[in-house]
Amino acid sequence: MTEEIEFILDSTRESMEGSIAHLEKSFLNIRAGKASPAMLGSVFVDYYGSASPLSQVSKISVPDARTITLQPFEKNMLHPIEKAIMVANLGFNPMNNGDVIIISVPPLTEDRRRELAKQAKSEAEDAKIGIRNARKEANTEIKKLEKDGTSEDLCKNAEEEVQILTNNYIKKIDEYLVHKEAEIMKV
Repeated sequence: MTEEIEFILDSTRESMEGSIAHLEKSFLNIRAGKASPAMLGSVFVDYYGSASPLSQVSKISVPDARTITLQPFEKNMLHPIEKAIMVANLGFNPMNNGDVIIISVPPLTEDRRRELAKQAKSEAEDAKIGIRNARKEANTEIKKLEKDGTSEDLCKNAEEEVQILTNNYIKKIDEYLVHKEAEIMKV
């Protein structure tokens, strides 16, 4: 294969990996009923005038499956952290005992589980769209190479290789989705 085709395949693979990475990050934000520090990943606290991630102003720990505790590095940050969690609208009600903030993660209802499963499907579909867009871009580049004089056989082989990549990554997304749905629906 020519260097140009190798470059197209490598950049396509990289783009598809990016879609998978984005999907994994999105799935971390969809909670499955058990407490996790990742649930608070979207929370930013006003720390002396700048918005800082929660993990930079407190120690986040998960003592059990239903509880998250936050130990602020500075005691005067207790109320701003509580306020930031409430503003983030995650459905949590933080409690402050003077030293730490305790968040009880409520168990998921059946309706909420279905809603989260739908959200996971939507994220997976977005990732598949990203994969298909990467395939389309690659095939467009390969067609340009064919017009510029690259052999037809090489271009056909490259298009087949792109399709194999596409199928493999879509299969990977489906496997992630099945795993995430099982995690969400498990009581």
